[in-house]
Amino acid sequence: MSAQAHPRSRSGAKRRPGKAERQRRKRAMRRRLMLIGLAVVAFSFVLALVVRPFAEDAVQEVTLPLRHEDIIRQQAADKGVDPSLIAGVIYVESRFRDQTSQAGAKGLMQIMPATADYIANKSGGTAFEQGDLATPQINIAYGSWYLRYLLDHYHGNELLALAAYNAGEGKVDEWYRDASARGEDFEAATHIPFPETRNYVGSVLEVRSRYRQEYRRELGL
Repeated sequence: MSAQAHPRSRSGAKRRPGKAERQRRKRAMRRRLMLIGLAVVAFSFVLALVVRPFAEDAVQEVTLPLRHEDIIRQQAADKGVDPSLIAGVIYVESRFRDQTSQAGAKGLMQIMPATADYIANKSGGTAFEQGDLATPQINIAYGSWYLRYLLDHYHGNELLALAAYNAGEGKVDEWYRDASARGEDFEAATHIPFPETRNYVGSVLEVRSRYRQEYRRELGL
């Protein structure tokens, strides 16, 4: 005779949570997710505060670099030239990279060999060699000397001095004489016929103001 089958007991089966229990668990999960979100936001905020100064410096270094500020300060004081003007010329001429142009201008301040020889002769650089223009100290010293010379030549007129740094003293003297003969005050937009020179003057003056604003301490301003 076979044993009678008995229905399986449900006492050991896993009980499904009720509606109230499920809602409680959902609320607990939402609280945990909210706390995790707040922690992530707080961490991101603190990280941003820590990283931001370095990121801003990195962006500034890319968009408006400054190198050799100790030499610029020294030469500015020695030659009586605004250090931000020197920095502006270097930026527009070479972006602070040692290079030689297709025309043969050399170094940070893009000095032509003949101009360098003239400066060496006038400033007493008897041991000067053209290869010295690759040295930041020599290049910035010669470029600053030439800026001082042009500023003196044009009685402190920065527009004329910068135009001559780009186009040459002879050309600017000619343009200035023509403007004076017509009884006109010299203006870049009106009296500089070379687009490159007009853009050069405007660019140097624009970045010069940025260097004054963004690198006051480094330039000793």
